[in-house]
This record gives sequence, structure tokens and C-alpha cells, in this order.
Amino acid sequence: MKDFLNPQEVLKQLKLKKEMVAVDFGCGSGGWALPLAKKIEEGTIYAIDILEEPLSALKARVKLEKILNIEIVRADVEKRTPLSSSSVDLVLMTDLLFECEDKKTVLEEGKRVLKPGGKILVVDWKIDAAIGPEGGRVSTEEVKKTAKDLNLKLEKEFEAGIYHWGLIVVK
Repeated sequence: MKDFLNPQEVLKQLKLKKEMVAVDFGCGSGGWALPLAKKIEEGTIYAIDILEEPLSALKARVKLEKILNIEIVRADVEKRTPLSSSSVDLVLMTDLLFECEDKKTVLEEGKRVLKPGGKILVVDWKIDAAIGPEGGRVSTEEVKKTAKDLNLKLEKEFEAGIYHWGLIVVK
């Protein structure tokens, strides 16, 4: 197991196809969207964040690396994204839920935009991790319960480095 969170390693947990449509909720400056764009090069990745500054950084990186399959969207995933219902194959929620007031609403929005059979990848800080954010951490049990309440099926639970856990749930 790696010491730190490695998007490339975690993305191996998913059966990615080159033509998928994915969305990265809370994409920041693209730490997950960029490696994902290289894996699903014929698909589309919607990179969504509420903050303009990291989106500007992502725009610069996309231009610099000549990545053509990332669409950058400024939106609040705790409200509603501009994505159509049942329009994506994969939703990433990586290091996101600890920052959210209403974790259930975020998972509901992920479910709304997912196609039937689509997957949500949730990766977040372990409750007892020695480093990371002070507050807002969420347990795997809490996310699994919320997912079950939303009729999302747990496909996989895994370690995502020594400070993070991962879950894959299916619509």
C-alpha cells in the first residue's frame, strides 16, 4: 500500500473505458481530472468546482498539456450541477465529502447524473488519519449507509493509501 493518495493507482480500481463520460465533483486544480482524461481519451470529463481559482489553474494545465476532453464547469455540487440526469458513467468524489455540509445531497446529485449501472468513486480522509483536515471527516460506514438509503449498491471498499479510504457504489 502506498503512503499517499495516488490517483493513477486508485483509478485502477475502476474498469475504465476510453469512451466514458465522467464528472469530477470538487475537481480543484485537476489532480484527478487530468489523469482520468488521459485514461478515457475518447470520452469527456466534466471538471466541476465552486471556486474560480483552482478552475483557472486547471484551465491553464489543460491548455499547456493540450487535453481536449475536459470541460470545466463552475457549480456547487451541494446544490445542483448543470449536468443532465442519467448522463454520466462515472462520478468522482475524491477528498470532497469532508468539505461538504450536506453529504447526502452531494451523493444524491451524483446519483441523479449517473446513468443506470454507473459508478460513484468516493475517496476521503480516514477518521483517524494523522494528517489532513481537522473537521468534517466522514466514515466509510456513514457513506455506505447513505448510499444504501439512496439505493446505491456497494461494489467495492478498499484502502486508498494510509490516510484515505475508498468506496465504489453503483446506481
